Amino acid sequence: MNKLNTGEFYGSHYQKSAFENLIITDTEYTHNKVDWHYHENPYFTYLLQGKLFESNKKESYYLEPGNLLFHNWQDAHYNIKPPEFTRGFHIELNEKWFSNFDIEITDFEGSINLKNPIIKNLMNHIFVETKINDQYSNLSIESNLITIFSTIKESKKENFNTPIWVNQLKELLTEEKTDHSLKSLSTKLEIHPIHLSREFNRYFGINLGNYIRLMKLNKAFCLLTSKRFSMTEICYQCGFYDQSHFISNFKRIYGTTPTKLLRKIG
Repeated sequence: MNKLNTGEFYGSHYQKSAFENLIITDTEYTHNKVDWHYHENPYFTYLLQGKLFESNKKESYYLEPGNLLFHNWQDAHYNIKPPEFTRGFHIELNEKWFSNFDIEITDFEGSINLKNPIIKNLMNHIFVETKINDQYSNLSIESNLITIFSTIKESKKENFNTPIWVNQLKELLTEEKTDHSLKSLSTKLEIHPIHLSREFNRYFGINLGNYIRLMKLNKAFCLLTSKRFSMTEICYQCGFYDQSHFISNFKRIYGTTPTKLLRKIG
C-alpha cells in the first residue's frame, strides 16, 4: 500500500502554500483511479469542483462540490474519479500543530464526513486566506482550524444525548426541494414550532434562519470559485430571490461582494 509523505497528494497543484506546521494545496485531480493508500499526516479534503468516489475500510462517499472530509493519519482509502474536471482543496496538519494547541488527534479517529455548514463556512474563509496569503493569514487560518476541531468535538459529545428529531431535521435540511419554513419542518418532525425554534440553537450552534442561509452561501461559494456560472445562475441554483438578496447575504458573511472576492482568489 502506498504511503504519501508530507505535502504529497495525487494530482496537479495550482497552489501549494506552506504555513507553520501546515501545508495547503489547491489541486486538480488527474487520476481516474487511485489505489489504496494512506497519508503520513491528518488532513482535510474539500471538494470544490467535479465528483469523486472515495472509500475506506468502514464506509464510502460519493463526493460533490461542497463535500468536506477529515482523514486522520494512516487512514487507508482509495478514490475513483469520473471523466470530468475535479478540483480539491487540502489542509495537511502535522503532529506539532496539534501539540501546540493541546488538541488530541486521537479524539478524531478514521474519516469524518463533515456536513455542518458552520464548519464549511470556516473552511471557505481558510480558502480565501490562502489566496490573500499576507502576514495575518497564518493567524486567521489557525484560528479557524481550532474552531473547526472544537466544533467537531462538541458535535461528537452531543450525539450521545441528541433527540431523534435533531438527526431527522439534519436530513430534511439537506433536501433542497423540502419546504424549510418553521411551520413545515415542525409538522414533519411532529414537534411544536416554538420548541423547534427554541431548541435549534442548542443543537446546531446558530438559529434556523442563519443555518439555512449558511447552507445556501456555502453552495454559492463553490459555484463562485468554479467561475463557470453567472451571478444569475448562482442565485437560481442556491435559492436566493435575486442578485441583490444574494449579494447582501454574501457580504454579511464574507465582508465583501462576490465580485470582489473573485478578484482576491484570482
